[in-house]
Amino acid sequence: METLSKDGMVIAVGNPLLDITAPVDEKFLSKYGLKPNDAILATEKHLSLYKELAKLNNVEYTAGGSSQNSLRVAQWILQRPNTCVYLGCVGEDDNCKILAKKATHDGVKVLYQHTDKRPTGTCAVLISDNGHNRSLVANLAASECFTKDHLESKEVKHYISHAEIYYSSGFFLTVSIDTILELAHLTHKREKMFLLNLSAPFLATHFKNQMMQVFPYVDIVFGNETEALAFANAHNFETEDVKNIAKKMAELPKQNQNRERVVVITQGPDVVILVEAGKVKEFPVKKLDKSQIIDTNGAGDAFVGGFLAELVKGSTYDKCVNCGIWAASKVIQTSGVNLSGKPEFSK
Repeated sequence: METLSKDGMVIAVGNPLLDITAPVDEKFLSKYGLKPNDAILATEKHLSLYKELAKLNNVEYTAGGSSQNSLRVAQWILQRPNTCVYLGCVGEDDNCKILAKKATHDGVKVLYQHTDKRPTGTCAVLISDNGHNRSLVANLAASECFTKDHLESKEVKHYISHAEIYYSSGFFLTVSIDTILELAHLTHKREKMFLLNLSAPFLATHFKNQMMQVFPYVDIVFGNETEALAFANAHNFETEDVKNIAKKMAELPKQNQNRERVVVITQGPDVVILVEAGKVKEFPVKKLDKSQIIDTNGAGDAFVGGFLAELVKGSTYDKCVNCGIWAASKVIQTSGVNLSGKPEFSK
């Protein structure tokens, strides 16, 4: 039976970033040692990249950050403001106002922590191969300053003690493992659902320890095939078969024995893998003509947004996955994670 969404059903933590999107060529990627389809954190050598991007003609600035994008998509589908609450740290500058205004307009309840130590974070979104590849270079800046004590503020405390679903991007593992663990423990205590996104291949290796502290509390895991392979390598699964990897991820130790872990792996235009109750299911992705694909950045975020929207309603995992596929399909036909009009998902 479907449940009615209510304020604050979903709490998500992540890195609020202003996305700077531009089409680039292979030469540009090579200059900064970047792969066409990857996500990395900016280092010293990447800082001039942002200035170079700003000089290009067709640059777009949009509100971003993986978790925030997912919530914006979920809110668009639900058409009921404030069902999703977002926590993250921003600076005290114009960019933070742009982010808050955009997210609030899209129905997300933002409860940002503010810092005067660093500016609001940015993310270069480098589109190549006519929109089919995207390379992300995130300069986390203020988003790295998030501290667990923000959970103690009166309004945040109210929402985290009443939420049904808790979600964290994997990127947030690099920022505040204490915050994620606090939410994970609370979720376990309240017997609610905790969701984690693998987010990027480097996290499974470079932040393996942090990820595995959280993993026993994770009820639903999201990732793409590249992230799944990186996870498998980090854990010596000795297989490159995505279905087997997903099953092994589902079987890793879990705190709440009453609810088996669900694993969802996307593969771009190929089938989505769902492991539920130890069984593997495949969901076809509707093929789009190359001319319809404008920007694949945010497809993964949109998938999670679609999944969350149906999860909030109490739908089956099958329907959650199909809504995720539909939402991702919508997003890749636009520039950035921008959706308008009334959603018409009904599958």
